[in-house]
Amino acid sequence: MIRTGILTISDKGSRGERIDGTGPAIKDSLDENIYKLDYYKIIPDEMDLICEELIYMCDELKLDLILTNGGTGFSKRDVTPEATMKVIKKQTPGISEAMRQMSLAITPKAMLSRATAGIRDNTLIVNLPGSPKGAVENLSFILPALPHGIEILKGTEGECAR
Repeated sequence: MIRTGILTISDKGSRGERIDGTGPAIKDSLDENIYKLDYYKIIPDEMDLICEELIYMCDELKLDLILTNGGTGFSKRDVTPEATMKVIKKQTPGISEAMRQMSLAITPKAMLSRATAGIRDNTLIVNLPGSPKGAVENLSFILPALPHGIEILKGTEGECAR
């Protein structure tokens, strides 16, 4: 099983002014035979808080996969990619490049995404859009490759396929 965390980054969601539809949509997109949701939280668009939460999820919870959503656009408050870059040790540009490329076939607005992805120790972190539709679409593009990448990252190649 791939131990997974979902981190929704939304000022309004963290204050209870908006119901998080994206986190649950991401959860529903994950095959329960492969992914085990171990952690879910909504936090505001605050650089230090995002960094702290990502580090906690990687270093303390030792999750295999973290899927963030929100904070990847052009707003002054959108700092999820910058926070992710601060905590990762290796970039995985192919993931975010694939999401943008495949999304461009759906909408030209995909080029406005600043989402990134990377590795911190044994955890893969992937930034997804804040909208349920965008997050699920982007996740669907990368899901086929994630188990293999995580197996290699964990040194358990071949185990997730069982």
